[in-house]
Amino acid sequence: NSLFYLNKSLNNPTIEVQLRYLKQGRPETSKNKPRELLVEILIFTLMPNHFHLLVRQKKENGIIKFMQKLGTGYTNYFNKKHNRVGGLFQGRFKAVLVKNDAHFIHLPFYIHTNPLDLHYRSSTSIVEVVNPVGFLENYRWSSFMDYIGKKNFPSVTSREFLLDFFGGTEEYKKATYEWIKDQEKNLWQIQDIALDLDA
Repeated sequence: NSLFYLNKSLNNPTIEVQLRYLKQGRPETSKNKPRELLVEILIFTLMPNHFHLLVRQKKENGIIKFMQKLGTGYTNYFNKKHNRVGGLFQGRFKAVLVKNDAHFIHLPFYIHTNPLDLHYRSSTSIVEVVNPVGFLENYRWSSFMDYIGKKNFPSVTSREFLLDFFGGTEEYKKATYEWIKDQEKNLWQIQDIALDLDA
């Protein structure tokens, strides 16, 4: 049950229904047996042109099968809805095994704070310009709200493991703010695996 950090780019800048396919792509089902999860989604953030996932693989080759289902299902839905053909996803997905403590500690915050780049990319200090946690609390396309106790898409993620580690919802919220205050130093801790830091 290893943890993996996944990143995928989109050719088409839309996020409205990606979430639906995160949820639908998870189970492998048949009429004769109960559903089996290919992966357990711990954290997600959807952005206009890419998404980030922290997952735990539940079956051999589960990540590959999950990403195939996610990509095929979402592309078919989007193309049918918008009367178009062709791919939406750009290149292959990127996956990194989470192997050390620094990666494990910093990746949840890195993934959850990614939406701050949407509006504050040019700012030298996010904390001085805006209440960043307040912004994240209202960014619907992420599991952050569920992690701080606000129901958003609670059925998509498995949160018990990480919330136990970080001390619960209130502690996770505080830790996110502290992580943002020292973001530059913290990003250095994961620069070897953060798949879009150079983007």
